Amino acid sequence: MTPQTTFKTYAALNVGERLQPWEYEPLPLKADEIEIRVTHNGLCHTDIHMIDNDWKVSQYPLVAGHEVVGIVTEIGEQVTSVKKGDRVGFGWIRNSCRVCDYCLQGEENICRHGLTGLIVGNHGGFADRLRAPADFAYKIPDNLDSASAAPLLCAGITVYAPLRTYIKHPGMKVGVLGIGGLGHLAVKFARAMGAEVTAFSASANKEAEAKEFGAHHFQKWDSVSEMKALEGSFDLILSTIPSKIDWDIAFNLLSYNGILCFVGLPVSEITIPLVSLVVGQKKVVGSVVGGRRFMREMLDFAALNQITPMVELMPLHQVNEAIAKLLANQARYRIVLVSDENN
Repeated sequence: MTPQTTFKTYAALNVGERLQPWEYEPLPLKADEIEIRVTHNGLCHTDIHMIDNDWKVSQYPLVAGHEVVGIVTEIGEQVTSVKKGDRVGFGWIRNSCRVCDYCLQGEENICRHGLTGLIVGNHGGFADRLRAPADFAYKIPDNLDSASAAPLLCAGITVYAPLRTYIKHPGMKVGVLGIGGLGHLAVKFARAMGAEVTAFSASANKEAEAKEFGAHHFQKWDSVSEMKALEGSFDLILSTIPSKIDWDIAFNLLSYNGILCFVGLPVSEITIPLVSLVVGQKKVVGSVVGGRRFMREMLDFAALNQITPMVELMPLHQVNEAIAKLLANQARYRIVLVSDENN
């Protein structure tokens, strides 16, 4: 079979524009690459940041989509890790140097020479086909359906990696700040890892769902007296929110040796109370997606424990409507775009 030479996509032709049908001719398939027929895309807020060029790295036309699941249709001559017909996924990382100390231990997310993003200078998954290096394609376990697997490839790994790193033993008290696309998965993973989980949200109407996801406790963020009573209680607080809050409150919730970990970028800088930091031996850390080691482990862990996101399916041709819904905070909790030929 001759590889497809024209890829059909939905692209932003200029910064901030609505996506529209657009076709391009891909570069020839490299020896270490594969081509997939895209079936599903998770819609991540990072896609919108890229469409709007919020980070000043976008190139147009821009084809977003970095939580991609599809079927392998072509393989480069050097590829041995997958075969035609396999179901695989791609996440945020398209490539890395492969040779630095971090890459060699499976932490390509902090490659010393800089990783290559799937949609940074390259076209992503809002398309009928995608080509990318086979080494960053992940086989999807048989008992994970494609719609559930797609959001795990970015949202899932983003929360799994720090939870896997900092949850040292069962019974640790973990707070998840923000119950959205990332937060609801964090609750599920933390519960499965044996933690005692508290979900924090500004939306009281999320309590029932948070407990269905596995939270032992739910706390409305702005309940001042109740928050005061929880001070010094948590071994780990994972912040998944991009909005501005009183970070002193979050920091005061930590116990001795407690960790405040950011995976969502707040809209402003934060100040850290140094006396509490030093005397309490507390830590403030960040975490960004995850490398191949944790990605493979996360997919297996999710399959074994049946950890799946709550998803809403929409056809790819309604991608602009899906983006509007996400921006209006109406997604519950991850929109997955199904490629048009699969509808």
